[in-house]
Amino acid sequence: MKIGILLTGHAPATLIADTGDYDKIFAEMLGGHGLRFQNYAVVDGQFPAGADDADGWLITGSKHGAYEDHAWIAPLEALIRDIHARNQPLIGVCFGHQIIAQALGGKVEKHPGGWAVGHTDYKHGDQTLALNAWHQDQVTRRPKGARVLAGNDFCENAILAYGDTIWTIQPHPEFSAFFVDGLIRTRGRAVVPDRLLDAAAARLNRANNNADIATHMVGFFKKERA
Repeated sequence: MKIGILLTGHAPATLIADTGDYDKIFAEMLGGHGLRFQNYAVVDGQFPAGADDADGWLITGSKHGAYEDHAWIAPLEALIRDIHARNQPLIGVCFGHQIIAQALGGKVEKHPGGWAVGHTDYKHGDQTLALNAWHQDQVTRRPKGARVLAGNDFCENAILAYGDTIWTIQPHPEFSAFFVDGLIRTRGRAVVPDRLLDAAAARLNRANNNADIATHMVGFFKKERA
């Protein structure tokens, strides 16, 4: 099964040498299950010929806002709607979560409460998911038909599902403690309040559910659909 990774941003240059860019991080996270990956750096204007270029799709995180005026935003939204119309499996993470909601009629805004950074708990049914967050923007109005699967008091729409073909998540199951530490050092200071960064640094080594979400994402892609 071929998964097209739609790269909507790049990891900090100082981290790429150790971790690779976001496409490599996701390919390693989801690897070993018969999935093949191809990267399309849409943030740099590199788009697939169409939705049928892959069997399933994943949209990464980004430092950009879904509501910003970039030349690649409108064609990405059009591609999302085409993928949705074709009932292809689509996963969005952070920015990917937001741009999918926006493309399908929802709204994305900066949260008036500020940032969520580092190890964060989310209510998922009768379970608690611990995942690394790094965002100020979030989905503030869900598209018609979107179902909330997980959230918390700060981020109500942390995991959304659209039918059985689209699954999106606001936090970052692909972010390790090493990567979050790198973001704190390279992108956080003078952008995110120091008190939040210091608290995130103190929580770096807490256990998380990254592996559980990776397993879910693989299963979502490979799921039998009518």
